[in-house]
Amino acid sequence: MVLSAAALRGMTPHLRRNTAAILRRRPLSMAMPGVARRIPQPPSVAFPSATRGIPALHSSANAHASVAKWLVGTAGVVVLIVHVGGVTRLTRSGLSMTYWKPTQVLPPITPEEWEAEFTVYKSFPEFQQRRSMDIEEFKSIFYWEWGHRILGRISGVVFVLPAAYFAARGMIPKGYGWRVAGLLGMGAGQGAVGWWMVASGLGNDRRGDKKEIRVSPYRLAVHLSMAFATYTGLVWNGIDLLHGGGSDGGAAARRRYVAYASKLSLEARHAAKKLRGGVIVATVLTAATAASGAFVAGLDAGCAYNTWPDMEDGNFVPEDIWDPDLGMLNPFENTATVQFDHRILAYATFLSSVGAAAYGLRRGMISSGAVTPQAAAGITAMGAAATGQAALGVATLLNHVPIGMAAGHQMGSLVLLTSGLYTVQALRYGGPAALRAAAAGPMGAGRTAITARTILGRA
Repeated sequence: MVLSAAALRGMTPHLRRNTAAILRRRPLSMAMPGVARRIPQPPSVAFPSATRGIPALHSSANAHASVAKWLVGTAGVVVLIVHVGGVTRLTRSGLSMTYWKPTQVLPPITPEEWEAEFTVYKSFPEFQQRRSMDIEEFKSIFYWEWGHRILGRISGVVFVLPAAYFAARGMIPKGYGWRVAGLLGMGAGQGAVGWWMVASGLGNDRRGDKKEIRVSPYRLAVHLSMAFATYTGLVWNGIDLLHGGGSDGGAAARRRYVAYASKLSLEARHAAKKLRGGVIVATVLTAATAASGAFVAGLDAGCAYNTWPDMEDGNFVPEDIWDPDLGMLNPFENTATVQFDHRILAYATFLSSVGAAAYGLRRGMISSGAVTPQAAAGITAMGAAATGQAALGVATLLNHVPIGMAAGHQMGSLVLLTSGLYTVQALRYGGPAALRAAAAGPMGAGRTAITARTILGRA
């Protein structure tokens, strides 16, 4: 059926807007040749990061590319710090340096300096359980802790010097100054939190303790969570700038997201919104699983219940999952509960990540525009990373936590987190703000649930 211009003018303004918006989905020359010129059409949208799948990496395409690459590069240093910190914990090296001297850079050099360092270590509770250790063994654990601390200071230099340069030249985009300051504060505070954690294993209250000397799992969780939070902030803001988020305070990027969303059908918009929500859930679960892993590490819970999928004697839920004496502290201090919780969170992370990937890659999602090539790459990476991380976690457990596997499992959590952050950014056009603006704007107004058949029938 073809509507004339007179018929359109006879409708109410609201009905006329709905009819025009819905009929725009068909070629106007076929649907309404008499009024095609009167209905504004969505302009061609230049959205390179959605169509080509590659953010603007060079200054010719993105004036803030240098700042973005600095943030992402600093995130790479944080990855190295987390890795070395994980190996330091796995090799029981974290208590080898019994003091915190932020200005000290070099390790002991001469035999006399090493002997003095070893003598200091002997005076602390941990050595009481390592009386067979000689000075060469001490050196090996000392170097891991020293390297971890030095990398932390290197990351400070890598962050602070470029930050000062970019600030002096006015290159930090509008709205990003407070973000840079916040990241600086988090990085600086991480050193103090690290020492606070180490100090929990050095106190005199641990002398005569028959249990293995280790740092507080609570403080370890805070230390690791702060590292992950800092990494998340660096990656998120770096990717945001690579997508042009720094131009005009992010207004230009938001306009592109809105323009792209305005070109989508209602079904495609709903699908993009649903997919982005699923990816956010999977990313949050990834972070929660990593935080729970800190309690697994702090209690050596991975060295217990080394069967899968059951935990003991064919039971999915271990019998000693609840200790009445611990009460509400069971999720943090009961080995059985801590490992069970970590498993459940890992299952949820795996299912949500793979589920999001399966939903986003199903037939019609890319052709409809609901999933851009960039978003498709992100959810593919997320699904693959979740599968690899789950498999590595099970293998680590069954093999009684070998150092190499355990360290790789911790790195796997960062890979999965990164793919999630990248995908959430790639799906910004499916976010609430972009969809609201697209629905309210001239290219999206009136695209409601009313179908074209209903409107034409009323006409």
